[in-house]
Amino acid sequence: MSDKTHDTKHPSGAPWRNFYGRFKGKTLRDSQQVFLDEDLAALSPGAVDWESNPNRDKLDLHAMFGGKPLWLEIGFGGGEHLVHQAALNPGVGIIGAEPYINGVAMLLGKIREAGVGNLRVHPGDARHLFDVLPAGSVEKVFLNYPDPWPKKRHHRRRFVTQEHLEPLAEVMAPGAELRVATDIEDYVRQTLEQVPRAGFAWTAEQAADWKEPWSDWVSTRYEQKALREGRVPHYLTFMRLGG
Repeated sequence: MSDKTHDTKHPSGAPWRNFYGRFKGKTLRDSQQVFLDEDLAALSPGAVDWESNPNRDKLDLHAMFGGKPLWLEIGFGGGEHLVHQAALNPGVGIIGAEPYINGVAMLLGKIREAGVGNLRVHPGDARHLFDVLPAGSVEKVFLNYPDPWPKKRHHRRRFVTQEHLEPLAEVMAPGAELRVATDIEDYVRQTLEQVPRAGFAWTAEQAADWKEPWSDWVSTRYEQKALREGRVPHYLTFMRLGG
C-alpha cells in the first residue's frame, strides 16, 4: 500500500487517512471478549468516529470529567501506564486511544482490577479523536514506545510526523506537556527534529532529563523487553508553546 495521502474521502465524509498498524491480533480469550462486550461502551468518550459524528461536533469534556484537567495517552498498548496514571491522579480525566483491539481488551481487564473511574477509551485512530477535542483542552500527553517503523521508507508512518503532530498541538493547551518514551535511537532523532516544528520546546537541561524516567513512570512490558534485548530507553519531555 502506498504511503501517499489521497484526496478522496471515505463514504462517511472522513478525509482519507492511511492507517498502518494492527487492529486485531490473536484470538481474544473469552474473558477479554466479555470485557469488550460489557465495559467498552460505557467507557466511550463520546461520538468520535466520522460515522457517528459526521459534523465533527466537539466532545463535552465537562460532562465527561466534571471539569477535571484532561490528559491523553496515544497508543496505550496493554494499558499498564494508563491505569497507573489514572490511579495515581484521581483529580484528572484521562482518555486513552488505541486501535489494537487486543490491547483494548487487556486495558479493560486492568481497569476492572484497579477500579479506576477517571478513564475513557477510544478504540481507534487518535487522529479522529483530535478532530473532536476542543482546541487547547489537553494538559498532558503520553506517547510511550510508539510503533518504530524501522525501515527508512516507512519513517513517514511514524507518529512523530506533522500529519499527527500539528492536530495534536492544536488540542493541547499552551504550557501543556508532551512525553515521548522510545528505545529506538533513530526515533529519538526524528522526534527531536519534528516535534519542535509543531510548536513545542524540548525541556531537557541535563542528560538525566532524557536518560532517566519520569518520577511517576511505570515500566511497561514493552520496555522490559527492550531492556532485555539491550536497547536503551529515552524519555523526552516537550512543552507546548504559545499563550
